[in-house]
Amino acid sequence: MRVLLVEDDFLLGEAIRQSLRDAGMAVDWVTQGQQALSALTLEDYQLGLLDLGLPDIDGLQLLQKARDNGVSLPVIIITARDQVTDRISGLDLGADDYLVKPFSNDELMARIRAVSRRHQGNASPLLTNGFLTLDPATREVQAGEQALRLSAREFALLHALLQKPGAILSRQQLESRIYGWNEEVESNAVEFLIHSVRRKLGVNSIRNVRGLGWMVEKPV
Repeated sequence: MRVLLVEDDFLLGEAIRQSLRDAGMAVDWVTQGQQALSALTLEDYQLGLLDLGLPDIDGLQLLQKARDNGVSLPVIIITARDQVTDRISGLDLGADDYLVKPFSNDELMARIRAVSRRHQGNASPLLTNGFLTLDPATREVQAGEQALRLSAREFALLHALLQKPGAILSRQQLESRIYGWNEEVESNAVEFLIHSVRRKLGVNSIRNVRGLGWMVEKPV
C-alpha cells in the first residue's frame, strides 16, 4: 500500500512515516497542501493521511479541491481539531475517517485497515486466495497449514498481490506499492523479494507471467 502523508509537524510526521514503513507500507510525506495536490497527480496512492492545520492551505480546503478534481482515494483526517463541527465538515467533504491527536499508533493502524477494507468491498480482515492467507493486523501469513511472518517489504509485496488475486501487477506497480520517495530501488529488487517470498511460502505461491509481471492465483 502506498500512502500520502500530509503533516507539517516534523516529529509527528517522522513518527507516523516510520510506523507505516514498519507495517510494510510505502510512504510519501509532504508538509504543505500544494505539495499534496502535486503528489496526487504524480503517484497512485491507496490512502491519504491529512492534517488540517497546514501552513499554506487549510486541510479541509485541500480535501475539497482533491474531491472536486476527481481524486477518490480514501482519506483519514489526523488533526488536533476536536470540535464536532470540524468532524462533520471533514466527513461531509469526503473524508473516510477522522482521528483526533494525540492518538495511539495501534489505533491509527486499525483505522487504516478498516478504511482499506471498506474501499476494497471486503468485510473480512483477512486477504486470501484459498491457499495463501494474509492477516494485515498481525502481518502473519499462512500457506496451507504453515504459518509464518514476512519482512516488511515481503509483506508489502504479497499484500499488493493478494488484494486482487488473478490480477497481474507489473514491476513498476509493485515498486510503487513497496517503495516511497527517496528510497533506493535496485533494478532487481522486486525479483529478489519474490524469490525470498517463494523460498518461504513455496515456489508456486507467486506466478510469473512472462513479459507482464506477477500474480497470485485466484481462489478455486
